[in-house]
Amino acid sequence: MATTSVSEFKPRTRTLFLSPVLQRWMMAAAGVLAMWALWQGTARSVDVQVDGVAVTVSTHRRHVRELILDLGVNLHPNDRVTPALDTPLRQAEGIVLERARPVQIVVDGRTIQSASWGPTPRALLTDAGVLVDAYDSVVVGDVPMGLDDPLPPRAQVITLSEFAPVRPWARREAQPLQVRVIRAVPVVIDDLGLPFVIRTTAPTVGEALRQAQITIYLGDRVVPSLGSEVSTGLRVTIQRSVPVTLEADGRTFKTRTRGDTVADALSAMRIGVAGLDRVEPVLDTELYENIQIDVTRVQEEIEVAEEIVPFETVYVADTNLAIDTQQVVNDGAEGVTRTRYRVRYEDAQEVSRVQEDRWVAQEPAARTIAYGQQIVPQTATVEGNQITYWRHIRMLASSYSAGTAGTAPSASNYGRTRTGDVMRHGIVAVDPAVIPLHSQVYVSGYGMGDALDTGSAIRARRIDLGYDDSNLVLWNKWVDVYLLWPPPSAGQITWVLPNWPLPPQ
Repeated sequence: MATTSVSEFKPRTRTLFLSPVLQRWMMAAAGVLAMWALWQGTARSVDVQVDGVAVTVSTHRRHVRELILDLGVNLHPNDRVTPALDTPLRQAEGIVLERARPVQIVVDGRTIQSASWGPTPRALLTDAGVLVDAYDSVVVGDVPMGLDDPLPPRAQVITLSEFAPVRPWARREAQPLQVRVIRAVPVVIDDLGLPFVIRTTAPTVGEALRQAQITIYLGDRVVPSLGSEVSTGLRVTIQRSVPVTLEADGRTFKTRTRGDTVADALSAMRIGVAGLDRVEPVLDTELYENIQIDVTRVQEEIEVAEEIVPFETVYVADTNLAIDTQQVVNDGAEGVTRTRYRVRYEDAQEVSRVQEDRWVAQEPAARTIAYGQQIVPQTATVEGNQITYWRHIRMLASSYSAGTAGTAPSASNYGRTRTGDVMRHGIVAVDPAVIPLHSQVYVSGYGMGDALDTGSAIRARRIDLGYDDSNLVLWNKWVDVYLLWPPPSAGQITWVLPNWPLPPQ
């Protein structure tokens, strides 16, 4: 049986041999690491702030400018760096970089990239070397702005940049401000024959005139029209209208017209004149500022006035016609006298009236009425009494007595009538022109009466019925009065009775 000695189990040692090439690479790497560690150990730490974003960097650069370039920041001449770019880093405790606002300017057909701290469009354009005058206009973004208006605040866009871990400010990039300059073009304005030049950026003639504060009135004429496009060297002619005040037909018109004379102004306003119409000032007067024109409407008419001459009424006796009846023999006719006038009206108001002629167109013709004078006895039974009378009159009756006649009892004629008879029942007071005194009458409701008295109020168709003081009855009514036969002489008869008071119908 075979045996194994302890010495047979001794571990074996293996030697590793590196190739010469590998050995050289390893030695080089160790050298690089040593150099990097040495570089890092000798680097300077600097605090840098870019647009408000702070970061600490290690650098072997000697000046601020070199460090800024290492950070990949493209400087614009208007950017602000503290301390100055040529300052040694050993003298700088920290670096602050503030970049100006980026601007993209479109002007004169080209695009300019710039940056500026300017607060207004004028300052921004000056920094970019763009010259503008007072007539040029500026559009910032899409908004027209004055050259000295304040600019809108800076807009920043946050982006995901691959350099953000090393350059964190790269995440906050200012968006370029879009600025467009519109150049003013010269335009010749011929206003009232006095040409002058304006500079404008307006797209149309109307806006250019408004921009230049040139007032255009409704009656003015502009050539070319207000809506025409503005171009360099354009000539605009303004034909001015004249303010006019017109008084015509009771109305006042205030307007403007381009006419040369008063006649032109009336024609433009469609105010016609004809015949005798009067215009002040006259039609060929040249128009001037604020002229007052008065149109007076003049009209003449022939008027004929008539004067009516009333006709007379003539009464003629007719013995064949019964008393108290009338018959119209001739109706009569009114006389007519005519006068012709020439009447002048101004604005519908009469200002003159001239008589041109006067003549009698118709002579008056008298009206003829025949009244009856035929008297015949008539009989009637009144209140049971048979009477014969020659006249019947409807009269208004009143009554009186000696005590109510208005005469004092102490007077010598107290109780006496006009004829001297003693007052009693049966005496009546009458108007002698209607009923002659001493006539005998019959009064309905009263009876027989003797016309022996008169009275100041007893006129025409009035009769006063007498009573004794002891039996006085008051009357005030219309009664039938019969004048009993025989009649008086013709000279005592009033053939046409007065019609007063009027009897009731």
